[in-house]
Amino acid sequence: MKFKLQQVLLVLRQTLIIALISVAFTEIAFRVFNRINPTFIFYDNSYNRFRGKPFASDYDFYLNSRGFKDVEFDVAKAEGVYRILGIGDSFAFGVVPYQHNYHTLLESALNRRGKTVETINMGIPNLNPRDYFAVLMNEGLEVNPDLVIVSFFVGNDFLDAENQKLARPLYSYSYLASFFKFIGDMQTKYEGQTFLPENWVYNDDEPTWTYENYLQMEASRTAIYQKQNPEFTPVFDYTLSYLQRIKEICDYKNIRLLVVLLPDEVQIDPTLQKDVLQLLNAESDNFDFDLPNRQLRDALQTQQIEYLDLLDAFRTKHQTTRLYKPNDSHWNIAGNRYAAELIEQYLVEHWER
Repeated sequence: MKFKLQQVLLVLRQTLIIALISVAFTEIAFRVFNRINPTFIFYDNSYNRFRGKPFASDYDFYLNSRGFKDVEFDVAKAEGVYRILGIGDSFAFGVVPYQHNYHTLLESALNRRGKTVETINMGIPNLNPRDYFAVLMNEGLEVNPDLVIVSFFVGNDFLDAENQKLARPLYSYSYLASFFKFIGDMQTKYEGQTFLPENWVYNDDEPTWTYENYLQMEASRTAIYQKQNPEFTPVFDYTLSYLQRIKEICDYKNIRLLVVLLPDEVQIDPTLQKDVLQLLNAESDNFDFDLPNRQLRDALQTQQIEYLDLLDAFRTKHQTTRLYKPNDSHWNIAGNRYAAELIEQYLVEHWER
């Protein structure tokens, strides 16, 4: 009996050693792979973590050599060209094909009006205002823009900036654990197509998340809409400080800056608001879905930062037209088109600023 127990313990010890060696080699393999072929699955504090890969396929389009969702461009600006630089997160990058992105549509619309305009879209998913400042400093200034449009997504640009100050989740220290976390999220949270094979056809009606997970995501953002929430003040101030830095750099370089406030779907859809508050078991009287916009408009006006808030226009348009992709806080084709129209109208009316 004692001999058999020793045999079992020996087998268990050998199995454990083999398992530990396998885990170690897998961890090393993931780290080597990520060094050669970086991917957003693994933690990286740089804004390049979610940057597109050069020439990667995006529906029927290919990202440019810098990994931006735009055509190739010369750093040197051609004579007589008015160059607009777009900076933002996944809203600027867009979940729709390139030809439907609001930056692309804005360029075409302004050129149809007789302007000679070139837009350069440097949107990268999962960024926040601190990253917008870094993109401008590291890559934006060299293209000598006449106008910088910062697309500020109200839904998470406050919270993402604050989250960047928080401690890393423990799983992110292990590449193997990060990989399994990613696989788990793909299996449980998403619907539809999450990876884009070459020549994949975009479906404007296909949900991205399950509705349950979409509600949870929207619910996690509601702190910015809570009335009398003292915890939002430092978040707001931290976020505003980077918009101020962008303004200072643009002023120094004699570049016009326009901050465009992009509404979250929960701000314009009463049904979604009701479902989110029901999930939170919260009273509607404790929330003001216009609050962050109102505070940010006041602050930008005080800092003499030019802005365009799309909230009211989108809320009205929503009554007759769906503007967001299903179960996805990003604009669909109609939303991108409407945003381009609003920005175009504003720029034409205020062209000489």
